[in-house]
Amino acid sequence: MTTMSNRTFTRTLSTAAVGALLLVSGIPAAHASHRGEIENVIGLPNGFQPEGITIGKRGTAYVGSLADGDIYVFDARSGEEIRTLEGPGTPSVGLKIDDGRLFIAGGATGEARVIDATTGRLLQNYTLSEDPTFVNDVVVTRDAAWFTDSQRAQLYKLPLGPSGALPEPDAIEVLPLSGDWVQGAGFNANGIAETPDRQALLVIQSSTGILFRVEPETGVATVVDLGGVVLTNGDGLLVAGRTLYVVQNQLNTVAVIRLDKAGTGGTLIDQLSDPAFEVPTTIAKFRKALYLPNARFGTPPTPETTYSVVRIER
Repeated sequence: MTTMSNRTFTRTLSTAAVGALLLVSGIPAAHASHRGEIENVIGLPNGFQPEGITIGKRGTAYVGSLADGDIYVFDARSGEEIRTLEGPGTPSVGLKIDDGRLFIAGGATGEARVIDATTGRLLQNYTLSEDPTFVNDVVVTRDAAWFTDSQRAQLYKLPLGPSGALPEPDAIEVLPLSGDWVQGAGFNANGIAETPDRQALLVIQSSTGILFRVEPETGVATVVDLGGVVLTNGDGLLVAGRTLYVVQNQLNTVAVIRLDKAGTGGTLIDQLSDPAFEVPTTIAKFRKALYLPNARFGTPPTPETTYSVVRIER
């Protein structure tokens, strides 16, 4: 059972209190955003099937669709829709924005693509694996975009040239995972992020709940010492300073971990939840808030199934 922290419980009560105050004063709660408040549950198009989320520095948020690869774009400050970028008809899974471009993991297609974040124009498409697999998530570092593979014990490196120039389609590098990494059944490598010192990568293995630190030059993976904490159903990762947020999708929980600079160890300091969570998968931040798309895994998707993004304080 998911345990709600004191801070989360207080936030939930405060939200309820605000709603009650609006009703008593005669102001409809649905119109709160017109009075300068921020929507905490942001509706997505019916049937959208969200998975990945990323937010630019100015608060423009992007959510990818597993159904057809569309990218829903909205204002993180107000929740208002900006536009929808048309997808290729294949999934958009994890995604990250960098320098006006969206780097997108293509799931079971074995591909990754890079598009213009404003127009949706395809800038480059990459075949990461020609064998059946699942390209799940991505992080962009100073010199590369790294993609996880949930079915194979390897990462994919998309090296970026001077000023972030994209490489040719055949320039993808495959980095086998070794060291402490043991490939198991089910989904393995999932969320990915940089360590606080930006010298290595952090990868969560969903099937075991184990967090690894991966050397980007060798692929050697070392278990991050969390004092025995297992991050069951670990999915999306987000590093902010020395704080690591780990989405535990089926548990409707976000684990908050204080890391050392090198990312070799950390301490669980909080567990965040929210009544609006319905199997969140990934996570992004803007100012003092976190944003998580509800994938609703376990709910049969239909064209009428409703989906949302939940905003919580961090």
